[in-house]
Amino acid sequence: SAPAPVVFAGIAAQVAEAERAFARSMAERNHAAFSAWLSEQAVFFGGGDRVLRGKAEVAAGWKRFYEGPSAPFSWEPDRIEVLADGTLAHSSGPVRDPAGKLIARFNSVWRLEAPGTWRIVFDRGESVPP
Repeated sequence: SAPAPVVFAGIAAQVAEAERAFARSMAERNHAAFSAWLSEQAVFFGGGDRVLRGKAEVAAGWKRFYEGPSAPFSWEPDRIEVLADGTLAHSSGPVRDPAGKLIARFNSVWRLEAPGTWRIVFDRGESVPP
């Protein structure tokens, strides 16, 4: 028998909420919360050829963004796509500077690692032209 169809709207909403909570970690200056959203296998693409691999390396590489009293940027999802089996999702959206100016777009891949537990496995930001 065929598996039950995935309810995409509900799963997309879960991923969107995970992405928003991930972004709140920056706004709230909570590096521990940021780290909790990372998969052990996370891969984050940085500037140039720099690639951060693994939860510990990503957390250490992003620590500097959490050190000041205000967030250096913010982000929010505006598009979520989910695989047919409901275990992998892509989120993307705008990245803004503290004044609200659009400076980049992010692309993240989320994996369902346990029932109801989404973690980020890939992340890449791309600058937008002025």
